[in-house]
Amino acid sequence: MSDEAPIRVVLVDDQDLFREGVRIIVDAQPGLEVVGVAGDGQQALRVVEETQPDVVLMDLRMPEMDGVEATRRLLAPEAVAARARPLRVIVLTTFNLDDRAATAIRHGASGFLLKSTTPDALREAIRTVHAGNAVLAPDDLATLLDGELAAPAVPPPPPALATLTDKEREVFDAVARGLSNAEIGARIFLSESTVKTHVGAVLRKLGLRDRVQVVVFAHEHRLI
Repeated sequence: MSDEAPIRVVLVDDQDLFREGVRIIVDAQPGLEVVGVAGDGQQALRVVEETQPDVVLMDLRMPEMDGVEATRRLLAPEAVAARARPLRVIVLTTFNLDDRAATAIRHGASGFLLKSTTPDALREAIRTVHAGNAVLAPDDLATLLDGELAAPAVPPPPPALATLTDKEREVFDAVARGLSNAEIGARIFLSESTVKTHVGAVLRKLGLRDRVQVVVFAHEHRLI
């Protein structure tokens, strides 16, 4: 049995029956633990502060405060800076390519799942985002972001992009295309540990939270 601490999960949904079903699915898996539940965005903010989870499963459409606004507040820079460890958000939606999901991802969510997903896919998604990866492929993410109403002009890349070394830029491009550290290492002849170091430097220099945000950044600035 693993000695690692379980991944702490908070469930946010206004439907009691759905929420309880998800709780059973998550708690049934070793290494995952539901530490709190909430029925709307306002409650979610309080529960997250009280329980300090690793991952939040966030319904998008709720009364009082919806999942988009709750995600924005949970992943605002000042909220992120105040936490001792990273918080990941997966948004849950009934509709494929939901424009609200795209907005939540721009606010920092690590991807989205349909509520009709399988229990195994849900549990794997929690582990995936906890590791800092997206729960949908970069091509799917690009399609989702393209479907969102956005300004027609492409914003110029920030000056920080020019601070990347040649190798860091190679790693940036590979991450933006959804490659894993092992795949990047094989492509540019580096060890996985060295790739991980470069990924960390890219995130730090560009002020990005995780690999999902690299994909969003590259897409918004038309860099791939």
